[in-house]
Amino acid sequence: MHPTDSDAARIPTGNVRVPRDVFVTQWREALRRVELGDHEPADGYLEAVAHTCRWMAALPMRTALCGGQARSPVRLRGWPARADLIEAEWQAAQRAEEFLPDLAARPGWCDGVRATLRWAWRGEGPPPLPAA
Repeated sequence: MHPTDSDAARIPTGNVRVPRDVFVTQWREALRRVELGDHEPADGYLEAVAHTCRWMAALPMRTALCGGQARSPVRLRGWPARADLIEAEWQAAQRAEEFLPDLAARPGWCDGVRATLRWAWRGEGPPPLPAA
């Protein structure tokens, strides 16, 4: 599900270091492109961007079948994102061996996670997706 304006307002202060509206725009764009199939089926980059945004926003997942906390993008831990945990995940993302093997094996996943955390958490570099 795409984040609503209400969801955006509930992102914990300090979980993202870029303007909240720009962060949500990137998140929505990643989801839009995934839905359109705007990527190679085996490429996990877009899914990694969307997943990392969802986790950083610390918002529960909502689907027709279930809900629950989004898992961290490197180690898939079920903890709600907060500053110290986002930093730990950023540090882990710098070492390929920290990613769970199934994630590390998925082309684009590690790069998508790193690009999103570098931009949204560290405040460095461009957004993970070019403008639509």
